[in-house]
Amino acid sequence: MGVEITIKIMSQTSFLQLAMRKKKLKCERFLDEMSQVVPWDKLADEIHPFYVEKETGRKKTNLTLLLKIYCLQQWYNLSDPGVEESIYDRNSFQKFLRIDLLANDVPDETTILNFRHLLEEHKLQVKFFDVIKDILDRKGLIVKNGTITDAVIISAPSSTKNKDRKRDEEMSSTKKGNNWHFGMKGHAGVDADSGLVHTFETTTAKDHDKTKQEDLLHGEEKAIFGDKGYYDENKKKECREGEIFYGVLDKAKRGKKLSNGQKKRNRKLSSIRAKVEHPFRVIKCQWGYRKTQYKGLHKNSMKLYAMFGLTNLYLVRKTLINTA
Repeated sequence: MGVEITIKIMSQTSFLQLAMRKKKLKCERFLDEMSQVVPWDKLADEIHPFYVEKETGRKKTNLTLLLKIYCLQQWYNLSDPGVEESIYDRNSFQKFLRIDLLANDVPDETTILNFRHLLEEHKLQVKFFDVIKDILDRKGLIVKNGTITDAVIISAPSSTKNKDRKRDEEMSSTKKGNNWHFGMKGHAGVDADSGLVHTFETTTAKDHDKTKQEDLLHGEEKAIFGDKGYYDENKKKECREGEIFYGVLDKAKRGKKLSNGQKKRNRKLSSIRAKVEHPFRVIKCQWGYRKTQYKGLHKNSMKLYAMFGLTNLYLVRKTLINTA
């Protein structure tokens, strides 16, 4: 009996030591930093007109709590039921949400789903992106001297082994290199100085990158950059006439090779153009968004708007925290 009590006390002590540990885990440091830089109040203000309290029935879940859960879904690539389960399972999530499991404060997956649908219905993710961009713009973090344009392919399930026995009709196929991809494209206009995304558009995968180039420019550019897929002789002449530096990589004409001078120019420009890869890397590699989560272009587009807004905050989080 005495041995059992001793073991129980030792077990409780070890759990207490674990809970009171001084060292912060990497995920806790990340969530702590993002908690400081995400403008919760401003984002909640965008949602509030559409999030009306009902006079009868169950009380509405706290708006900021649902917004934080939505952000967790973006950062950890979680589904609606997946994020509910993770909140119960992960102490770091509970700390970030400041939630009490004993008080039964965790919203169920249906509440989380309905909140996401509310955001998608009113295109509030686009407003989130714009709110964050305006904040960074006012702080002088988006310089607007030049824009780098690029596109990323987000794959969609190509299998027909589903309920409808067909692929998503709003997605399409495109060839990149020697490989075919089925899905959608995210087109980004990135600030050439900071590497932050200032403009974003989506299309189905078959649409050429160049079709969205004009929409990705803010109009104040002194220089534009892009890979050879954006090369356009008319645009090049237009930029020269407007005294705008044309930093799009040279493209070899059919049957001809690039000259040594063109190759050297392309290598020099590639170091600048590489900045456009930083936000894509965060979304695809760090946050794991490589495949569409939903059916249709709209829902996946809204998710990407939210992710690029949060990525901008992530890329400058240290600066924002130090200047707060």
